Amino acid sequence: MDTISIVLVDDNFTVRRQLALLLGAESDLVILGEGNDGLEGYELVRRLQPDVLIVDVVMPALGGLEVTRRVVQEALCAKVIVLSMYDDEGYVLEALRAGAKGYVLKGDSSYELLHAIREVAEDRHYLSSSLSEGEIEKHVEKARGVTVDPYEMLTFVEREVLLLATEGWDTTEIAAKLSISTRTFEFHRSSIMRKLNVCTDTDLVLFAIRRGLVSPNASLHDYENRHSR
Repeated sequence: MDTISIVLVDDNFTVRRQLALLLGAESDLVILGEGNDGLEGYELVRRLQPDVLIVDVVMPALGGLEVTRRVVQEALCAKVIVLSMYDDEGYVLEALRAGAKGYVLKGDSSYELLHAIREVAEDRHYLSSSLSEGEIEKHVEKARGVTVDPYEMLTFVEREVLLLATEGWDTTEIAAKLSISTRTFEFHRSSIMRKLNVCTDTDLVLFAIRRGLVSPNASLHDYENRHSR
């Protein structure tokens, strides 16, 4: 029997262990590696080249949707299943637009995830039954229907700047992390706001939350705390 190799990424250790035990009990599934955040997961996919990546939608360092975009854009071969607690259509469509093959809710049965893995490994889409109700193709077509995505206009460096800025790091800290000058940072920041058609830093944070780049629970709070010092 052919096996399906998997990289599993979730910042919740308990959830990750439960999933690892579930998948490890299946004779056709092999876990190559586990990641604690999005950046670690992305690096694992690049190094291990799994058949399937299972990634939480909201994580520190790099959100699951951004990990998905990078994996797909760099043609790293792994088919992506986004694991999420959010059941609204907006998150589903963003995941599909990013290139995910599957979207599974954390509250679903074990069968849903196992079935999703085997479906996407065969290059088929899979949505949780509570989401799709037999209308997977309709969701896929709706996701493809967007002609212009402003986020796709951002360069790789601009995406790094956006992520760090919306996590609350100040200008000097971001410049140091990216090994650029503060003047270059301001240039990138201005370019990002123009491309995304936003006017304030709060607008940037809200955009990042909607795109699943940062946690909706912590982002604004962290941003305000850092910038009120």
